[in-house]
Amino acid sequence: MRLTGAEMVIEALKRENVEIIFGIPGGAMIPVYDALYKSDLKHILTRHEQGAAHAADGYARATGKVGVCFATSGPGATNLTTGLATAYMDSVPVVAFTGQVPTSLIGTDAFQETDATGITMPITKYNFLVKDIKELPHVIKEAFYIARSGRPGPVLVDLPKDIQNAEGEFDYPDNITIEGYIPDPPVSKREVLRILDVIKESKKPIIIAGGGIIISEASEKLREFVNLTKIPITTTLMGLGSYPETDELSLGMLGMHGTRYANYAVSECDLLIGIGMRFDDRVTGKIEKFAPHAKIVHIDLDKAEIGKLVNTFLGVVGDAKRVLNILNEEIKSKGLSFDFSSWHETLREWKEKHPLKYDLSDEGGVKPQYIVETVGKLTNHKAIIIGEVGQSQMWAAQFYKYIEPRTHLSSGGLGTMGYGLPAAIGAKLGRPDKIVVDISGDGSFQMNLQELATISHNKIPIVIALINNEYLGMVRQWQELFYDKRYSHTSLSGNPDFVKLAEAYGIPAKRVTKNEDVESALKEAIESGTPYLIDFIVKKEENVFPMVPAGAALDDMIG
Repeated sequence: MRLTGAEMVIEALKRENVEIIFGIPGGAMIPVYDALYKSDLKHILTRHEQGAAHAADGYARATGKVGVCFATSGPGATNLTTGLATAYMDSVPVVAFTGQVPTSLIGTDAFQETDATGITMPITKYNFLVKDIKELPHVIKEAFYIARSGRPGPVLVDLPKDIQNAEGEFDYPDNITIEGYIPDPPVSKREVLRILDVIKESKKPIIIAGGGIIISEASEKLREFVNLTKIPITTTLMGLGSYPETDELSLGMLGMHGTRYANYAVSECDLLIGIGMRFDDRVTGKIEKFAPHAKIVHIDLDKAEIGKLVNTFLGVVGDAKRVLNILNEEIKSKGLSFDFSSWHETLREWKEKHPLKYDLSDEGGVKPQYIVETVGKLTNHKAIIIGEVGQSQMWAAQFYKYIEPRTHLSSGGLGTMGYGLPAAIGAKLGRPDKIVVDISGDGSFQMNLQELATISHNKIPIVIALINNEYLGMVRQWQELFYDKRYSHTSLSGNPDFVKLAEAYGIPAKRVTKNEDVESALKEAIESGTPYLIDFIVKKEENVFPMVPAGAALDDMIG
């Protein structure tokens, strides 16, 4: 079958069962968009390339499939970079296609030329510049294979315009192997079973579950493992939803804004089992004082993560689902049982003494914690929640109670303001059966608010719960606590009227200023079946607590 390069791209996407593409056309991508015009593939025109990348990311996180985005050369490609870096830091499978000037002009500073592969090399799992039409089918197959296999990540394919217009044989491989690339290394059963020996010797064990549990679809195996061993469990921000937070063995999230009892548990445990997580600084606090009494067992697919930041007593390289299955089967076949009842009692006392709390009677505006709790109540904790970045992100993480995987989406590693709104687009289009709520601060929201046009035009029923404190809230909180309230350029007092702004885009909206109106407003928005924005006016100097100050130990919390 002879096709142009542009037609090959579209045909390859069909072969990869791509359902939807997010992007914006430009001169260097017109051939691909012309081929797209003739196909039945669904394309969502975002209003910024960063929005396209985040939407593809949100789609991937919510569905477990590869997200796809298009952009033109030059500024189109550079506008993708923040979204690609976001996906890279959180191991999200995205394939981005960018236009490029013709091969004869590469390196001449031609109009809208940038070195897309050079720029994105540090923030993609791999990238390609296609210089021969014969290579294109194989390159696209490699791109999808690399993006989704092993530890997932974004892959970029840069397409010169002459390659898009050239004709060649479309010989698309069914399967592919890449020399030297072993995405799913064999698991040593002997090493895995050593974990059980360490558990037997333990009196105060803790599990930390990370995003790798969700990526490997290991949530059910994790729940079985916890049920069999009775080991209490906490999660990272990326691990929220991997284990139901309503369970008595759940300690919620740990880290800088984690629960006190989770942080105390990690500080007092004698065995810490980290699964599919990378001991990020927001999780560990001061690394020298992290889990000071514990033997650390680290299970991760990426060998490079083991021993990178913490001293590991036992490292097991392997897919979380496979490792947990081996452990579960061994426990059941040997009839093993464990007794950590004394440890459970200690944790119950800490939970009772140090709950997440807030004062609903506090005057000055709507309580953001109450907003999040009410969203949980109205959705039975089964919605997809998009946490923007900053205070709104942490309140969404603390107060929702996640019970299912792929229901919490947030930019964890990069902390990208503006992630939430376009990610919500991808999540809702990927999971139309789910209620999708973007819990956003007014600062983060304005980073990509142009995507209101995308939502309105495509009638995507997303609920936007806007936490409006007229500040860059988390930065202001640090300025309050550590810089003597010197609020240097964090005030957003020039905010627009967000209700009128939403209405200008044809989106229903209302403003809420009292706690007693929160539930009815959210219920109306959720039941509307349309896009809906609620502008919640909250206390300007509301803070996220508890908090581990930068450089402090996990058990040295304030608030």
